[in-house]
Amino acid sequence: MVILIGNQKGGAGKSTLCMLLAYYLSTLKKKKVTILDMDYQASISGKFEKAKILENDPIYEVIPSDLKYFPALLELLSQNKEEFVLIDLPGKMDDDLLIPVIASAQLIICPFNYDEFSVDSTVLFSLVCKEINKTSPMVFVPNRIKATVKYETREEVDKALFRFGAIAPAISDRIDFQRVGTVHIPPGLVPVFMNTLDFIFMGFLQKGNPS
Repeated sequence: MVILIGNQKGGAGKSTLCMLLAYYLSTLKKKKVTILDMDYQASISGKFEKAKILENDPIYEVIPSDLKYFPALLELLSQNKEEFVLIDLPGKMDDDLLIPVIASAQLIICPFNYDEFSVDSTVLFSLVCKEINKTSPMVFVPNRIKATVKYETREEVDKALFRFGAIAPAISDRIDFQRVGTVHIPPGLVPVFMNTLDFIFMGFLQKGNPS
């Protein structure tokens, strides 16, 4: 199953969310997981290589890749129907090579924040995705949310995003997110993100990729 994690707005936390979902699926649900790190910053790949240097056994595979290699990689990875392929998208939408990537997705996950710039870029990202891929569901994850966000703001933004897909339970902001890696997750974060990933798994992944 191919899952995109993307938003063209930087700082939405897509790479961290990608690693959390990979941890959740591989460790808690015992699924085979591969991350395609297509983000230009390659932060997931960097953490994966650092973990290998420290001789930590990987719990899932990470492949750094340019967009142009996607079709060949997808053909290889799709041979295992039970495998989850998570794609950390680059933070821009002006590359035609993104079209086959978005078209291949069976689920699109979009982390966002409740601020004007994040919401605008999230809506634009959603419009582009729906134009390219009209059938696959989208899930929006309110991510790294601060307690100061007004209820009226959340209600207004959620209403706008409901036009495109479902909204998962929010993940609150915690300093520990800076310590998330490809092997180790700070234990204190588990209660913070578990409800969100349970929502995604039970609503969109369990049916689409049965054991």
